[in-house]
Amino acid sequence: MTRKQKRLAIIGGGVSFLMAAVFLVMFAFSQAVAYFYVPGDLAKAGLAPGTRIRLGGLVESGSLKRGGGRTVTFNVTDTLGTVPVTYTGILPDLFREGQGVVAEGAFLADSPVFVADTVLAKHDETYMPKDVADRLKAQGVALGGKENIQ
Repeated sequence: MTRKQKRLAIIGGGVSFLMAAVFLVMFAFSQAVAYFYVPGDLAKAGLAPGTRIRLGGLVESGSLKRGGGRTVTFNVTDTLGTVPVTYTGILPDLFREGQGVVAEGAFLADSPVFVADTVLAKHDETYMPKDVADRLKAQGVALGGKENIQ
């Protein structure tokens, strides 16, 4: 093997190593990404069952039901659509009906119920998650003075 061939082999090996590293990093990021949707967008999205998403909107008044144990069901709405959500765990202290919420999880196969494994709620009287506020505002939903997003 000539000196030139050795140099080309080293450069080729380095480029192959970098390409493999970039591929692995991109694959890891694709597994961790959860896109944000509001209930009105879900009909257009055509999600496959099991696709991990973040669902945001308002907790529909009168929909919160505590089941046996730590299982809770409630509806998330943006007034254009409503999605029933099931969550097992401890809800944030400030979780209430009529307030902004972001639930992370997935739809099960052949079920309209969203199974959340994480629920995030507002942390003070004027805060609403930016994604939720932007989507609701774009759809013309009155936020009742919650336009002051922090």
